[in-house]
Amino acid sequence: MLIPEHRWAQAAPQWRAAERYGFDHAWTYDHIGWRSFVDSPWFSAMPTLTGAALVTERIELGTMVASAAFRHPVPFAREVVHVDDVSGGRLLLGLGAGSMGAYDYAVRGEDPPTPKQKADRFIEFAEALAGLVHTDKFSYEGEYFTAVEARNLPGPTRQPGIPLLIAANGPRTMRLAASLGDGWITTGRGGADAEEWWRGVTELASAFDNALDKAGRDPGDVRRYLYADAGPAYSLTSVATFRETAERTKELGFTDLVVHWPRPEPPFAGDHAVLDELAGGVLDEVRAE
Repeated sequence: MLIPEHRWAQAAPQWRAAERYGFDHAWTYDHIGWRSFVDSPWFSAMPTLTGAALVTERIELGTMVASAAFRHPVPFAREVVHVDDVSGGRLLLGLGAGSMGAYDYAVRGEDPPTPKQKADRFIEFAEALAGLVHTDKFSYEGEYFTAVEARNLPGPTRQPGIPLLIAANGPRTMRLAASLGDGWITTGRGGADAEEWWRGVTELASAFDNALDKAGRDPGDVRRYLYADAGPAYSLTSVATFRETAERTKELGFTDLVVHWPRPEPPFAGDHAVLDELAGGVLDEVRAE
């Protein structure tokens, strides 16, 4: 996970390095402004991924996660198809309801939605976007979003389609992930300490198993992404911390682990030497375990 905080001359080497270090995928946030970064430089997600696609060749590139809070699925579908094309089919489309933080709403003169409104809007957003990205002349009518015979030509490069990854921690959005998603993303439920956070992740993993069963989905058909640095502990504090995080992630049935690129100051303050150690063989060892 790379924060879109740098001008491209400084950001591009980070994306190249993520590929060179041997990571399978690299991600960025999608907000108008986020937490303490509201008062700091911040760049848009889709142009960032377009630039990343042009300076890399192999690594998959994703939104963690594209926000239903301030996007309309019709124009956003055009952006999605474009980034998929520029990247040669390497886009991972993570979708989320949007942060409950007030800035993304207040800056547009809106009040934050209720939890129900937020979930309602997100479900429509995901349903509409799935159709728009993969179907030409797609129509949709909901309370929040409408599409009328929207075109998607030339359509996705990636076949059978761009992976749709649904961020979900609540029952309704988890059902959406189980029925519609190619993957499920979770950040956990929060917690006062690391063990409490892990207990929450364990409960969510079990709840997702149940949601898949009720949806009649084969668990092997849906990838599971854990964004571990949403918890109280930073995964790249040391190689030992990373190994422990990876081990616990795998034990809970997750297929993919997302950690944060180290920064010189909080949040996610860390030493790039840990990345060098990971690239020296640790990543391959963790994959093989």
